[in-house]
Amino acid sequence: MKKTRTKNILKTVEIEEVKVTQILNPERVTELALPLFLESVSAGFPSPADDYIEGKLDLNNYLVRNPTSTFFVRVTGDSMIDAGIYSGDILVVDRSLDTKDSSIIIAVINGELLVKRLKKTKSKFYLYPENKNYEPIEITQEMNFEVWGVVTTVIHSVL
Repeated sequence: MKKTRTKNILKTVEIEEVKVTQILNPERVTELALPLFLESVSAGFPSPADDYIEGKLDLNNYLVRNPTSTFFVRVTGDSMIDAGIYSGDILVVDRSLDTKDSSIIIAVINGELLVKRLKKTKSKFYLYPENKNYEPIEITQEMNFEVWGVVTTVIHSVL
């Protein structure tokens, strides 16, 4: 993995049920490739240890497809928990990707950032939460709406 240094690009923006606390721009400073084992790790019954290493893994290369258009976004809130996005998670967001129906996106509505799943019906677009406690948001002509980027990866700590 490459060691990264970050700059804050945007200050905290509060919205209804999600707060985007930071947008960070990755800067590649040094390279650190760590061993990647050939054998998979069992989540069930443990298997004997194998001493096979497949190669080296650089997490920047693994997580960042388009370095000039990729940002890390830290979120708070619980509207996307059923998609595996929890408060404090960091999302890898690529601004160069086109949205597809059901993409998880960073949206800007009237200047506020939020994380939702974009869905299209016959003639309307909606931003869907992944938590039954929240309602979908219909995108209307009156809104100043923009897709800021497409979420490609969730970085979630287990500690």
